[in-house]
Amino acid sequence: MKKILFVTGSLALMAAMVSCGGTRREEGRAYMPDMSYSRAYESYASTQALDKAGVNYTAKPVEGTIARGEMAAYPFKNDSTGYARSAEVKNPLDSASLDPKEAERLFLVNCAICHGPKLDGNGPLWASGVFPVAPRNLVGDPLMLAMAEGTMFHSVTYGRNTMGSYASQLSTKQRWQVIAYVKAQQAKKTAAAPAPAAAAKDSTKAVVK
Repeated sequence: MKKILFVTGSLALMAAMVSCGGTRREEGRAYMPDMSYSRAYESYASTQALDKAGVNYTAKPVEGTIARGEMAAYPFKNDSTGYARSAEVKNPLDSASLDPKEAERLFLVNCAICHGPKLDGNGPLWASGVFPVAPRNLVGDPLMLAMAEGTMFHSVTYGRNTMGSYASQLSTKQRWQVIAYVKAQQAKKTAAAPAPAAAAKDSTKAVVK
């Protein structure tokens, strides 16, 4: 029994000494080397070297894919047909997924410089006198009050008239948040405005007095 224990201990000691001795240069074998060791590339470098090596890399996402956490892409193109059909698109954000404070912040940061913090078209850029065309009054212009959510989104995404596109500054969700904020402010403004009949009645009383 003692002899067996001695032999076993000796073999274990020898194995430990062999495994720990010297510097190991070999990395062993990888079951799937292409998965274990990916080819390195420079993000902003030319892809010609990769093309020569037979690597198909275009630096663009696969067509039709959606980034993780991103919303579905807008379905219409930037043409007359797309603009006309944009009214069919509804805001996919509901009250549960909408943060009013964040929506207001996004508007103030990106839109208030032209349309004004009160959405009346009197933003700092227009007040400075350097802007050639007055921005739209989002809460007073009948055209803007009647504009559908999808049409607003289309305009913010592609740009409209003198307003440029904001697709690079705002994600799809952020653009919908801005649209929701504008529509909420329009509803408040409309609700606060006196009805035409009531306004006419009040003016008549003023004349009689």
